[in-house]
Amino acid sequence: MAAEFKPGNRLTLLDSGTDYFPALLTAIAEARIEIYLESYIFAADEIGHAVAAALCQAAGRGVQVNVTVDGFGGRNFAADFLPQLTAAGVRAMYYRPEIGRFHLKRHRLRRLHRKLVVVDARIAFVGGINIISDDNAPPELRPHYDYAVRVEGPILADIHHAVRRMWEIVAWANFKRRFRLAPVSRPCCDIVGEQRAAFLIRDNIRHRNDILNAYLDAIDAAREEIIIANAYFLPGVRFGRALYAAAQRGVRIIVLLQGKTDHQLLRYATQALYATALQAGIRVFEYERSFMHAKVAVIDGHWATVGSSNIDPFSLLLAKEANVVVRDDGFGGELRSSLLAAIAHGARELPLEEQSRLPWHARLTRWLAYGLVRAMVGIAGYGQRHWNSREVRPKE
Repeated sequence: MAAEFKPGNRLTLLDSGTDYFPALLTAIAEARIEIYLESYIFAADEIGHAVAAALCQAAGRGVQVNVTVDGFGGRNFAADFLPQLTAAGVRAMYYRPEIGRFHLKRHRLRRLHRKLVVVDARIAFVGGINIISDDNAPPELRPHYDYAVRVEGPILADIHHAVRRMWEIVAWANFKRRFRLAPVSRPCCDIVGEQRAAFLIRDNIRHRNDILNAYLDAIDAAREEIIIANAYFLPGVRFGRALYAAAQRGVRIIVLLQGKTDHQLLRYATQALYATALQAGIRVFEYERSFMHAKVAVIDGHWATVGSSNIDPFSLLLAKEANVVVRDDGFGGELRSSLLAAIAHGARELPLEEQSRLPWHARLTRWLAYGLVRAMVGIAGYGQRHWNSREVRPKE
């Protein structure tokens, strides 16, 4: 399904938790009717406790507060927060809760990875930032580097519909009939700005490829520059073809990836593909200042996306994701400047010569990781080919 861009929005780029959590807590404090919050992680740290307290206070004012947390990413949520939230009148559920050691591993890969908040159907937050402190990490990974967007305007209708629909699905799956929704609030879809934007989700039914296709359409239309910053980057063959075609027609391409990671397997798998990308003229940087969790891109300074979707088979084929896509020179320019500053002050460019000099055992480790990741996706019921040039020829 093609992205439906709606004019008249006001979007505020939020850089990491430093910008995001003050804006989020202010919106929760001002809520009067309803709050929907979806998160993959809801950590028991200073941020998690601050957000939980704000939600409890909102429920105490009569606001209907609905919280959905992923059953794997937030598996400690029940012990850490559920009694406090339930006592205050907050309605909270798990998406696919873990069921001891016998939980099906295939289902574990299908997660609620969206990070969405909607307040009174008039303000929304979309991005990659979980409910967790930027400093909730080992010292060498602090602080988290990520993005979110504060949204007002016509696309609120689509975001509001998405969170209500998710709540209904999870309530039905968890047999929570008492968690019926309040009457639909009319989303505040008035024209409040000048930015054109679309809200995209990824699911396994009608919207399986919406985020992927939005990327591909923008890459195919690129004429000057593509900047992608993505925490877990293992693109499929269609994505790889699009990037190579753009490079061949002279588009400058920069890919910013993690230099410090919490998932070494995925990093090794991605590194297996570095040489092919560098040979095609794609510049690859690793962010080494701290832990990069971003999932954003800017193309020709005009098209931009911020969201929860990584460019890997887990996000693009398995997880529930949500991204905002923007066509606006001001927003695109702001995100581009932020990314270039991060590259200048915290990243290292990888030269092709360095990849060529890797010892055989290092290359073997990377290709074994690549094969293992592919096998894991296959176990989950899907096949996926990646962007190595030797795999570009077969038709999908």
